[in-house]
Amino acid sequence: MSDVAGRSVLVTGGTGTFGSCVAVRLQQLGAGRVVIYSRDEKKHWDMAQRYPELDYVVGDVRDRDRLHEAMRGVDVVFHAAALKHVPGCEHHPLEAVKTNVLGAENVCAAARAAGVQSVIALSTDKAVKPVNVMGTTKALMERIVCSAQRKIGPIFCCVRYGNVLGSRGSVVPLFRSQIAAGRALTLTVPQMTRFLMTLEQAVELVLYALEHARGGEIFVRRVPASTVEDLARALVRYESPQGDDHLMRTTGMRPGEKLDEVLVNDYELAVAETPDEHYFVVPAAANRSEPLNFLRPSDPRNEYTSANTTRLQSLADIYALVKASDSQNALSSAS
Repeated sequence: MSDVAGRSVLVTGGTGTFGSCVAVRLQQLGAGRVVIYSRDEKKHWDMAQRYPELDYVVGDVRDRDRLHEAMRGVDVVFHAAALKHVPGCEHHPLEAVKTNVLGAENVCAAARAAGVQSVIALSTDKAVKPVNVMGTTKALMERIVCSAQRKIGPIFCCVRYGNVLGSRGSVVPLFRSQIAAGRALTLTVPQMTRFLMTLEQAVELVLYALEHARGGEIFVRRVPASTVEDLARALVRYESPQGDDHLMRTTGMRPGEKLDEVLVNDYELAVAETPDEHYFVVPAAANRSEPLNFLRPSDPRNEYTSANTTRLQSLADIYALVKASDSQNALSSAS
């Protein structure tokens, strides 16, 4: 029996890449009702052509009253709504705060008032040691959601992951559009490393968290990484008419970018549980058997980063991961 079988589930940001994919999986697992909540009426209409059996609610996570209405009778909430593009958040920081921070508080308050059983919020590697507005607001989102566990009510937890291949605004669609137009691929910094996660792995992570959360944890899935240059070279080799001769151009790092990303920092790694080879579970501060020693020197060698995780260097292996994510996205679009 699945943890969602027969249950009513609401997905904020439900018209996004993740929302579409998780909706298909929820149906396969026998969810009793799936509510898609987002502010984009056009995306609602488009999605309803593919999934007419889902429920659609137009609303913004900034609107607590609307969230209260949407969560009536809901058992589980996957909170995926966010402003997630780094340059946009850098230019409009207050808007990022309104959606990513205050929106998270609204989701928690509405879930508690509606008697929701579980809330799983989606975070990002950029929330760890943040250097940009998007990461900072997502770090605050994690604290808001995990600290909500201190009150009686739903089980609250977060999942944290890196780049989901093929998601809207990610680099793969950008590279493909440049290849299709015959333009040079624009690489910020060739040696920059990024985690590579498929849509299926992202969905598996939230379902794993739903099944195993006791309250206040952050769940992280181990995934491989590659350099931006190797990812670009893989797409060029297998999709460009020019093959390896396709031009590439280095543009330099954008405001708020890191050379490498961190999914679990050294303080968290000191107390993280490893239930199996695929997951880290960072426990809630209240559940830790001993306090973290924040006076000890920080040691980046004891972090889980895109520089020290399994590195994909074979272009064939990188492209196979891209194609696997393509297939999962196509399945959610066609179902």
